[in-house]
Order: sequence, then C-alpha cells, then structure tokens
Amino acid sequence: MKEFIFATNNKHKLQEVREMLDGLVIIHSLAEIGLDGDIPETADTLEGNSTQKVQWVWDRIKDSKSNIDGIFADDTGLEVEALGGRPGVYSARYAGEHCTFDDNINKMLGEMEGKTNRRACFRTVICLMEISDNTNSAAKYFEGRVDGVILTERYGKEGFGYDPIFMPDRFAVSFAEMPLEVKNRISHRGRAVAKLVEYLKANS
Repeated sequence: MKEFIFATNNKHKLQEVREMLDGLVIIHSLAEIGLDGDIPETADTLEGNSTQKVQWVWDRIKDSKSNIDGIFADDTGLEVEALGGRPGVYSARYAGEHCTFDDNINKMLGEMEGKTNRRACFRTVICLMEISDNTNSAAKYFEGRVDGVILTERYGKEGFGYDPIFMPDRFAVSFAEMPLEVKNRISHRGRAVAKLVEYLKANS
C-alpha cells in the first residue's frame, strides 16, 4: 500500500481524512515522521497555501531517501456573501494570530449580527505531490465546495472550526450536529478528498 504524508498539524482534519482514505493508502501525520514547527500559510489563495504546505514538507524530506509515495495538504476557506467573501483564505486566523475556534466564531457572529443575507460556502483545495525514486512530480489539485448559511448561534458539539454555525443546503442541522460519516460524505473537504480518491484509484 502506498504511503502519503498529510501536511497538517490539525488533529481533527487528520482524523477526517484518515477515515475517508482508510484501506486505500497509509497516511502519516507530521508528528509521526518527526516534523514540527509552524507550516507557512502566507499565500493569498487556497491553492497557494496548500502548495506552500506541501513544498515545506518536501524541502525537509527530499534528502532522507524515505519510502514516501506522496505528500498532500489542504487549505479551506469560509466565504460569506455579506462580508464580501471574507474570511476566505484567512479563515483559520480570522480573529488574529493564535486565535481559537471560539474566537473565530465569536467574531463571525458579531460581524453577521442583523444581516439578512447569510449565504456562505466552504471551499477546500487539496494539493498533491507524488514522489517516485525520490523525485517529485508536478502538483495536482482537487477542489470541493459546499454551500449553506451562517446560523445566528452555535448548534452541536462535533466537528471543529466554524462547524457549529454553518448549516449546509438541504439539511436542517449544522455540521457540528452531524455524525462524522455524514459530514465527510457531503462536506467541502469530503468532496475534495473524494476527487483525490478517484485519482488515486485510477492511478494505483
């Protein structure tokens, strides 16, 4: 079975993606391969940030003669119509550097107070770099999107990030009220990973 590094320090993302790729590839976290430190996210697009994360890992393992078959990373943005598409690429640090999920939600609820247009979407872009004979290939990208609305208060205890205040279209509950297997099937990240799975199966 092929072995891939998922370039993230987010344990929630790691759990979600591992469940979706179970039985197809082996996923190594950064901690498991001994990489620590803050991964740079200084690009102004989701594609740019996901590429930057993959390159950060590649720069640190390319001389190690490892048996890794590829590196992938994702970047996700919440785009809110009433806020002109914000926070977008800055979603993870919307309330400032080193902010918590609660800080971001509080800021979002405050900025959306009184607004009637609550339409929003989540977008995820995955960058994949395959490795063969310790040589990297050109990057490939897989995008997923889900549309919905920003709720007026928190609902649910599952998930992470903005999940308690985002309700996807055709559902009457927030992401944080859904079982993980349901969320994985319809979420932005789930849809991007599904495209990654299709690619890996076709090229296995």
